[in-house]
Amino acid sequence: MTREVWRDSADNEAASAVFHLMQELIDQYRVNRPVMPLVVAQAKDAAAGPEIDDRVERIVHQVHRANQRRRVPVKLLDGNGTTPYEAALSMVRTLTERPWETRDTSQYKPFTFPRSRLLAAIEQATETVVAQPGAGSPRERDERILEQLGSLRWRASRSGGSNWWDSLRASIRPETFVGAVFIAVLSVLLGEIGWVLTALVAAAALLGLAVVRLVTTAAPPLLWLRRASRWLATTSSLAASSTAYPSDGWSWFSPSGSWRVIRARAAAVAGRVADAGAGDEHARQFHLELRVQALLEDLLHNYRPHALDWRRGKRTVPPVVFLPTATQDNGGILLINAVNNVRSRRSEVDPLLLLASLPADRIMRHTPPLPPEPAANAGGRSGARARYESWVADLSVGQAPAAAVTLAWVLRLPLSTGQLTHEHAHAQLVTHRVRRTWAWWVMSRTTVALALVGALLGTYLWGEHLKEKYCYGPLVGVSTDAVRLTGPGGAKECIGVATVPEVRFAEGNTLQLHGVGQGVTFERIEQAIREQNSAIVPGEPHVTVVYAGPLTGTDANREDTRKGLEELTGVYLHQRFVNDTANRSVKLRVLTANGGQDMLRQTTAVRRIIDVARRDPSVVGVVGLGRNTTESAETTGLLQRAGLPVVDTTNSGSDLARAYPNYFGMAATDEEQADALGLVAGRLAEALDDPQAAVLSRKVGNEDKDRYTTEQRRVGLEMLAESGFTVAADTQYSLSENGSSANLDAPLHAICGAERVPDALYFAGRVEDVNTLMSGLGQTAGCSEKQITVFTGDDLTKARFDDSTKLADKVTLYYGALAPLSQGGGRAFYEDSRKTLEALLPEGRRLPALPKERPYEDKLFASGQTVMSYQATAALYAAATRSDVPQSAAETWATLYSVALHDMPTGTITFRGTIPYADQKVHGLNIVEVTRPGPDAQSRVVCGRAAGDRTPLTRADCRVT
Repeated sequence: MTREVWRDSADNEAASAVFHLMQELIDQYRVNRPVMPLVVAQAKDAAAGPEIDDRVERIVHQVHRANQRRRVPVKLLDGNGTTPYEAALSMVRTLTERPWETRDTSQYKPFTFPRSRLLAAIEQATETVVAQPGAGSPRERDERILEQLGSLRWRASRSGGSNWWDSLRASIRPETFVGAVFIAVLSVLLGEIGWVLTALVAAAALLGLAVVRLVTTAAPPLLWLRRASRWLATTSSLAASSTAYPSDGWSWFSPSGSWRVIRARAAAVAGRVADAGAGDEHARQFHLELRVQALLEDLLHNYRPHALDWRRGKRTVPPVVFLPTATQDNGGILLINAVNNVRSRRSEVDPLLLLASLPADRIMRHTPPLPPEPAANAGGRSGARARYESWVADLSVGQAPAAAVTLAWVLRLPLSTGQLTHEHAHAQLVTHRVRRTWAWWVMSRTTVALALVGALLGTYLWGEHLKEKYCYGPLVGVSTDAVRLTGPGGAKECIGVATVPEVRFAEGNTLQLHGVGQGVTFERIEQAIREQNSAIVPGEPHVTVVYAGPLTGTDANREDTRKGLEELTGVYLHQRFVNDTANRSVKLRVLTANGGQDMLRQTTAVRRIIDVARRDPSVVGVVGLGRNTTESAETTGLLQRAGLPVVDTTNSGSDLARAYPNYFGMAATDEEQADALGLVAGRLAEALDDPQAAVLSRKVGNEDKDRYTTEQRRVGLEMLAESGFTVAADTQYSLSENGSSANLDAPLHAICGAERVPDALYFAGRVEDVNTLMSGLGQTAGCSEKQITVFTGDDLTKARFDDSTKLADKVTLYYGALAPLSQGGGRAFYEDSRKTLEALLPEGRRLPALPKERPYEDKLFASGQTVMSYQATAALYAAATRSDVPQSAAETWATLYSVALHDMPTGTITFRGTIPYADQKVHGLNIVEVTRPGPDAQSRVVCGRAAGDRTPLTRADCRVT
């Protein structure tokens, strides 16, 4: 329930009746906003004495006390002035310049009175000018008043106390201070930049100071747009006073025209105020009613609907003014008449409710008639002209109701003596606190502050969420193409596509290329690709290729990103070749996509690639995805459904081409490699009695998505069986807890400690585990004394043997090299690549020369990663720019089946003759023999074929020592 705030007894029936009428008007305002009258209570008997008048006055005070503490804006007035006009004007000023009694406990913030403040500024300027000697003609007086208004900035100075700002201005004297600073600055500049530039600076400064002076002293900026100025320029009450500038001269979009109207009307008001001060009754009535009009307009504005602060929904009770005694002498009757006159002329209904008491012997009537009009020949004018000018001057006052007309807005309450003297059975009068509405709770300062704090906090948290989720996550311009995910070991990785400059997968990665690329870092390669992209002019014909690879690794081991570095280098080399070739009108743009360490997050990366391709029709396909994982089939299928072809670099999965027509592989499949190794294994088996073999494969962990070793184990078992070996052991090994090394001791002891040590071992593991294998074979009893042949499916061209593998001097390794560089052509590629990479070094630095005879044996190219990605990019670009015209992704997909690039480093890159959903037997391959594994290992190519050569290898081609 609403809290009770006041309780009292009704002294008489009249008190109860007036109390309930006022409370009903106040409380019903929230429901239907009834028209608010000017309630005047008076003893009905004109002969009633002062005691009865006191009872009526006490009723006003009682109603006032009843509403003081219930959040109703109330004001108790008491006329103070030497004349009725001054007393009434003083009461109006009290309402607009002094706080109302419920300022701190109101339903909403205190009222504002901008129109009344503007009139107060005009009054203050007029008073200042009139008090000065030698006022001069009315025109000169008006100009001086406008100048004074400019110095006041059209705002009345605060009443009471000293103006600290004016005191500060007087003590500092800004004009002198600014002038001194101006001269000092010019003196310094004259010695620094010469007199010509100093003169230009001085002229510009003077012009700027003049503009600032004009804007700051003539009027406040945007004065014509202020509510009070707009009201002054458009109110019809002043139209007759400034006929030279009608109200339609004001406009939102016409500062000069609006300014002329405002100045003209301000001058007119100032003139009437000056006349009122001189005793002109017409001017006094005009001034008082204009002040009342401004008051009512301000109150109406404080209750206006559709305001941003929902003020009408918050203020559910009207402002109430109390006049305990209204007489002609104290200005009360004059004020009531002024409100009645203004309301009678206006079309709006304002919310002001007034309760006054009138002595019994006084008559409530209209404002007495004004003095007679001036003579017809006043001012030297003709009679007709004088009458017109007099009529115009009095029009705003003359529109008020005539003296004979009743006071339409006054509700008179004649109270009989019986009502005022008869006790009303001690009836209890109660008031309750006015409830604040839901609009106050929703749009209160506290709510807005909390909402603002909540919005700021939410914005901060959302910003932190974006930063945590996305690699580049500001609130404005967030890139959703690259997200942060947890990689192996708990480290955060940036997965997705780098479509904004702020996403840099290789930022801070100082891993360098091997061989002649020594000194070129991963970070520099990524930056070089961005430079090539930025050099493409917007609108210039181009196609976009997305490279997807393992671009990030653990912070402790940057070597994890070696594959990504070498493959991205190959992509960059072809991009630079294309964009620097003058006869190619279609440029090549490259986007980098990170699939995470060991491509364990490639599904997320591919989904982001698809999103980018939907927005960017220049994306024609994907290069990379060169690691076979359990997600490879899914990601290839996603790209197929998105219409994007994949030109894979080193993924040797055997079933991808059979299942997905958008898959084009550069590398020989696991089955092709096993078939070629089987030619060597068959020769070895023929030379042995009862050949025995073992298979050693890496065990797949719970979170290991590796599919490559699983397939290698399958094809290895099949190859050994078909070659004539009896597989005596099928053993698996695991990795250490941190995944950094292979646990081969127990498996090797089981294999080497068998009754029959195998003659051959198929290693279905990774190249990074070969050093451990070789060391173990050389140190484990049973194997260290026997000649053992090791076949491995992983390409060992990127292996770097160390001193620990010297012990395996009786082991012979055979592996398949996916990039048969010795079989291909394109010898100019190697030197061109060296020069291209040399341009990325700081000025003055040079790369070493390549071997003249076999440049492909340089460590930069020996692993084949750079060459394979170069050729994959070349094939995709060739299909995307048929006839030197950019094609769509679908057209590129179809054209890939007809691409034939001759004289490439590994042979002819082509997919001609291949069909969808079938093996693509156009891959190059070398079978390499390695003896004495170690730093001084010797290797030779046993047999092989160039890319594009469909002639199958035979046992006769693969001769072993």
